[in-house]
Amino acid sequence: METKILPGSYPMNGGDGEVSYARNSQCQKRAVDDAKKIINEAIADLIDIKNLQKSSNRFLIADLGCAAGPNTFFAVQNIIEAVDNKCKTMQKNDPEPDHQYQTIEYQVFFNDRIDNDFNTLFRSLPCSSSRPYFAVGVPGSFYGRLFPKQSIHFMHSSNTLNWLSRVPDHVGDINSPAWNGNSIFCRGDNKEVAEAYLNQYKKDMEVFLNARAEELVAEGLLALVAVGGRPSGVPLCQINMGKTYEFLGSCLFDMAAEGIISKEKVESLNLPQYYPTASEMEELINKNGRFSIEKMETFPGPGEHFHNVQTWSMIVRAGFEAIVQNHFGNEMVDEFFHRYTKKHAENLSIFYGITKLVQINIILKRKVCSK
Repeated sequence: METKILPGSYPMNGGDGEVSYARNSQCQKRAVDDAKKIINEAIADLIDIKNLQKSSNRFLIADLGCAAGPNTFFAVQNIIEAVDNKCKTMQKNDPEPDHQYQTIEYQVFFNDRIDNDFNTLFRSLPCSSSRPYFAVGVPGSFYGRLFPKQSIHFMHSSNTLNWLSRVPDHVGDINSPAWNGNSIFCRGDNKEVAEAYLNQYKKDMEVFLNARAEELVAEGLLALVAVGGRPSGVPLCQINMGKTYEFLGSCLFDMAAEGIISKEKVESLNLPQYYPTASEMEELINKNGRFSIEKMETFPGPGEHFHNVQTWSMIVRAGFEAIVQNHFGNEMVDEFFHRYTKKHAENLSIFYGITKLVQINIILKRKVCSK
């Protein structure tokens, strides 16, 4: 079973201009940097280089949700350096000094939705003389199969799994107890709305994990990085990211009250995002049964970007402009983000001492007997 893909599933801002994701993804880069240690340890402890070289000298890597760069290139570089270091360590400690190790060739698959700006991505690739891998673009949703069976050795996905495949149906139905007309996101303080989002998240994760289990080689690794999470028992509306969404929604309702956009349009907007707790993630992975959790770490996510009004406003615009533009049209976009920046500045004190999102980094290994 594959989850139906939301027609309005929009990419990060493309290009390399002032409001592009490529120039406004510092927060996401921080998550990639913070995960370097756990990825290094996973590859050192869990990748069997000798067994790999019995069948091939190729090592296939996939980054799921690559956007338009440059963070995907840093993530891939970290993975390749870790594999190279594992090879050097094995060669140095090999009791058979004459054993010949083949040079590993790397192939990297950069995946994102079909409307992602792959042109900018590949224009900004490291130059071929310094790039130790062959690059391939793979357009398509990762809520479904992307690769042949048992073909990928290491999969990586960062800052992506809080994006749902679709908005839950009931939150847009005015006759449903889960109607979310007074908010543009899953605040977490309405039981019916929270359950609708959680149920969609469960469906999506099951599809995601089943697809990856088919595509990874036996004992292949899947790194889920910065699965934007909540501390247990804390609704999103009480967390720094939730306050951002609250301000975005407030600006839209203000513009509706002034007749710039329609109130009905605002009430029909629901962001396709869910922020799980670490325990929810662990439960879903264990219930799926096709992976073992080899390493898992949680710690407070970055908060410093929220304190810099201009920087954070650009990060938000790079991530959400396409959704706003498609829903309301082009004419109101500049005014909307101007209002958001002003509102964030006026409420800056809220972000000092507020609960932060939790960064969740998980290393999964595909079970040999995966069903």
